[in-house]
This record gives sequence, structure tokens and C-alpha cells, in this order.
Amino acid sequence: QMRLVESGGGSVQPGGSLRLSCATSGFRFDAFDMAWWHQAPGKEREAVSYISESGDRTIYADSVKGRFTIFRDNAKNTVYLQMNRLKPEDTGIYFCGRARWILYEHTWTDPELYGAWGRGTQVTVSS
Repeated sequence: QMRLVESGGGSVQPGGSLRLSCATSGFRFDAFDMAWWHQAPGKEREAVSYISESGDRTIYADSVKGRFTIFRDNAKNTVYLQMNRLKPEDTGIYFCGRARWILYEHTWTDPELYGAWGRGTQVTVSS
């Protein structure tokens, strides 16, 4: 059975850091591109960052460029999101998603192109 399980969320002050993890099982992890998404309170889910199956290609939303880093460990079937210089607007639930196929700059933000999701982990940035 395919599973994606996020962890690492929590409450931090503005300027703080968190590292999110998405542990997967039930499919060949190194054959799929992955992404992190963010759903702020009362808003729709938005794409945050994307990584290719080998990890050699990454994409970031403008709002997180220079602050967040996506990376993966294919030996551990896990994708990570290192979040630095957190802002209150980063508050929300973070989900990892498995892309249905290889996505690019003009397609990676379409949630319909992801075939599996985790249940999310809550991040709260507040003073």
C-alpha cells in the first residue's frame, strides 16, 4: 500500500527554522518526482517546491526562494523541506505529493498532476 507521511512541523517564531520530512513506502520512490505544498488557513493548497526523481532539478515558488530548500534521500525513500527564515505567512499545513509524471515550470503547480498525497504536517510561525 502506498503511503506518504509528513513530519517535522511545529511552532516557531518568525525567523526560525524547521525541517519537514516526508517518508514514503509502497512504491519505487526513486522513480517519481516529488513536491511540497502549503495550505494556509482558509486558502487553497499552493505549490512550494519540486524535486526531480534524481534530485538534480528543483523548482521553488517565488515566495520561498532563498529561504526553503528541497532535497531527497532515495536510499531512505524520503523527501525533505528545509525551511529557514520563516515568516508568519508560512503558517499552514504542509503536504508532500508524488507527481504523476515529470513536471516542469509550467505544470508543477497543478494539483491534478499529483497522484498521491500525505496527510500533512502543521507549521505555525508566530511571535
